[in-house]
Amino acid sequence: MSYQALYRKYRPRDFSGVKGQEHIVTTLMNQIQADRIGHAYLFCGTRGTGKTTVAKIFARAVNCENPGPDGPCGECAMCRAIGQQTSMNVVEIDAASNNGVDDIRQVIEEVQYSPAEGRFKVYIIDEVHMLSVSAFNALLKTLEEPPSYLIFILATTEAHKIPLTILSRCQRYDFKRIRVETIAGRLRELLDQEQIEAEERALTYIARQADGALRDGLSLLEQCISFYFGQKLTYENVLKVLGAVDQTVYHELMEALVRNQVEHMLDVVGRMVEQGKDLTQFVNEFVWYLRNLLIVKTAEEVGQLVDMSEENLREMERCAGEIELEMVFRYIRVLSELANEMKYGNNKRVMLEVAMIRLCRPQMEKDYESLVNRLHNLEQLGEELQETMASGNFAVTAAGQKTNSSEAAPPKKEIRPEALPDDVKDVVANWKQILGRISAVARTMLEDVRLSVSDTGMLILAFSQGTTAEYFKKEENQQELIEAAAQLTGKEVKLEVRFVESRRELNTLPELRSMIKNVEIEILD
Repeated sequence: MSYQALYRKYRPRDFSGVKGQEHIVTTLMNQIQADRIGHAYLFCGTRGTGKTTVAKIFARAVNCENPGPDGPCGECAMCRAIGQQTSMNVVEIDAASNNGVDDIRQVIEEVQYSPAEGRFKVYIIDEVHMLSVSAFNALLKTLEEPPSYLIFILATTEAHKIPLTILSRCQRYDFKRIRVETIAGRLRELLDQEQIEAEERALTYIARQADGALRDGLSLLEQCISFYFGQKLTYENVLKVLGAVDQTVYHELMEALVRNQVEHMLDVVGRMVEQGKDLTQFVNEFVWYLRNLLIVKTAEEVGQLVDMSEENLREMERCAGEIELEMVFRYIRVLSELANEMKYGNNKRVMLEVAMIRLCRPQMEKDYESLVNRLHNLEQLGEELQETMASGNFAVTAAGQKTNSSEAAPPKKEIRPEALPDDVKDVVANWKQILGRISAVARTMLEDVRLSVSDTGMLILAFSQGTTAEYFKKEENQQELIEAAAQLTGKEVKLEVRFVESRRELNTLPELRSMIKNVEIEILD
C-alpha cells in the first residue's frame, strides 16, 4: 500500500476519535439515537478542526445498519462501501472548483432520485462560501424543501460570506480551536502507535504552533519525524526543522529593547537571517513572547496561562520588572502591524530592522504608550548618570568644576516674595525659556499642558493624561518648575495641578498663552 500522510492515516472512523469538539459530537449522536436527524447542517470553524471528518462520520452513521454509541459500526456493508468511497449515498463536492450555477443544477437533478440502498443520500459541500450568488439561489429551494431522504452538510471557514437565506435553513455548529494539551495528547497517541520516541516539550511546541488546528499539528509532526527519521524527536530538533527560535533569543532581544541597544538588536536580527529563520514566524513568536510577558506582569497565577519552563519563567519575571505595561502594549501593537505588512513585503529584513529601530525611538510617535516609553528611556539615562557620578564621588558645580561631594554643603533655600498675577503672566510669556531650564523628563511631560491661572493667582497646569498629572503632583517635580520660574522672575510661583479627563472640559479652560496679548489677565472662578 502506498504511503499515507498522518492526518489521512489516522483520520477518525467514529465519533470517539474526534478531539476537542465534544459539544458537537454529543449533539449529533443524540439526534441519531433519537432519530431526529435534520435535513441541512452548517459546520463552521477554522481549518483543521474536524469539519469534514465529522461530516463523513455523520454520513456513515445515518446510513449504518447497526449504529453504536460512537456512531457507525464500521463493519456493515454500508459502512464499508462509504469508507471505500464506492457508495453513491455520500457525495463530496468542492465548492472552490465547482461553484457555478450549472454545478448546483446538476446536484438538484441528482437528488430527485432516492438512494438504491441505505436510508439517506448525503451531500457534503466543502468551502460552501465559494459558491456564486446564482448557485446559492439555485440551491435555496431544494435546501428549503428537500426530499425526506436528503441531507446537506455545508462546511466553511468563512460563515459570514454565506447568505442569510441559507443560514436560516441550516443547523449551525461552530467548531472550536482545539486546545494545545488536546493536540499534544493526540500526537503522543499516534507516536506510540508508530513506535517513535519524542520529548513532551517537543510535542507541546508543535501543538502550540498548530494554532488550534489538529491537522496542522499532524503535518508539522510528520515534517519533523521525516527529517529526523529513526531518531528521538527532541525539542531542539523541532526548533531546527520548523525554523523556530529558542526562548533565550527573545530574552536577549527584550533586554536589548529595554536598554535601548539598537546595535545589539540588529545583531540578533542578523543572526536569525544567517541561520535561515523565517522572519515572519520570528515576529509572530516574539509577539507571543510579549503576550506571555504581559500575563506575567499582570496576572497573579501564571502557571496555567504561560507554557514555558521554570527557568524561562524566572527570566521573564525579571524582564517584566524592568519594563512598563504601556511599553509592552506598544511593542505588541508595532510588531503586530509589522507581521501583517511582512506577508506582502519583499525585503523582510529591512522591514524588521526598521521596526526594531522604531521600538527604540518612541519620540517618532505621539501616542500615550510612546510617551511612557520615552520617560522610561530618560529615567534609565538619569539612573546611569547618577551611578557614574556616585562612583566618582563628586558633584558638579554651576561653573562646571568638580568638587568633593563630602565637602559640598547643602544649598540654603532662598526666601522669595510670592508671585502676583503679573508675575505669572511673565512666566507664561517666557515659557520657552522656562522649559530650557528644566530637565528633559519634565519638558516631555509638559508637551500637552494647558496653562491657566486661578482666582488666587496660582499657575494652573491642566493635563489630559493621568500620568503627566501625577508626575507634577509630586513636590520634587513641582519644585524644579518653580525654581526655573524663580530664576526668571525672582518670585515664588505657586502651582495647581489638575487632571481633566474630558477633552471638551479641558478645552473650556482659558488658555493663558493665547490671552497673553491682552492687557488684563482673566481670573478663573
